[in-house]
Amino acid sequence: MALIALAADKGSPGVTTAAVALAAVWPRRVLLAEADPAGGDLVYRSAAAHGGPLNPNTGMLSIAATARRGLVPDQLWDHVQPLSGGLEVLVGLGIAEQAAGLTGLWPTLGHAFASLADSPHAPADVIADCGRISGDTPAVELFPHASLVLLISRTEPEALARVRDRAAALAGKLHGGPRGAAALGNPVIGVVLVADTGDAAKLASQVNDMLVHAQTGARVVGTLADDPAGAEQLAGRRRGRLDKSLLIRSARKVTADVYQQYGAAWAATSAQDRQAHQGHGAGR
Repeated sequence: MALIALAADKGSPGVTTAAVALAAVWPRRVLLAEADPAGGDLVYRSAAAHGGPLNPNTGMLSIAATARRGLVPDQLWDHVQPLSGGLEVLVGLGIAEQAAGLTGLWPTLGHAFASLADSPHAPADVIADCGRISGDTPAVELFPHASLVLLISRTEPEALARVRDRAAALAGKLHGGPRGAAALGNPVIGVVLVADTGDAAKLASQVNDMLVHAQTGARVVGTLADDPAGAEQLAGRRRGRLDKSLLIRSARKVTADVYQQYGAAWAATSAQDRQAHQGHGAGR
């Protein structure tokens, strides 16, 4: 159905934790792609399904050579590793210097990620952890292929000011400029706040009002619990009932709200794309 790209403007608001949490409770089969040009984290924090470490050479690094010859979406699965909990992951680069091997390939990857949902063999949505972004970060080349770009932000005043300005800049880049309160562009730009659960609803409403007033072209789509213990459990560094953690409970609500609001439109778009592709093939 969709490519969902997660990113942050600055600092460490927890993009990787958010991506893993959302992928862990996603209602369809999902592939988690570590698409941060600065390098991935899962090799260092998560175990593979076989109990040993993840292979840092199988993932974004290995896919670079394949993508230079063209990339069929199903080929993504050749570079995927399952985590100990079963989540399927495209492991990120080891260090930022390796991003040079992906130069010019980010649009190809974006198209493959977005098209995986329509695979006749192994369809899946893709959640892409794009890390911290700036104007010259190549991962933004994935965004035009996404159905939803989620900016992850904490709730300190300076963090909210940055996410407001980053959302406006992305709207200008992706939509051609600011839009009115009722007109959201495609891809949709959403904000996910990492907040204390007691303040979450009030903060989300206030921040959404700020985004609308500033004509950023973005909306708050949900909040994730600021839950360090849950994040430690998710990373496998702490025992406990992960499914009962505030982090996972809030991630379930975010995914349910996202699917309720956008899922039907994504399904319709996928169907239209399939029909267009079949029509094109028939005319050849």
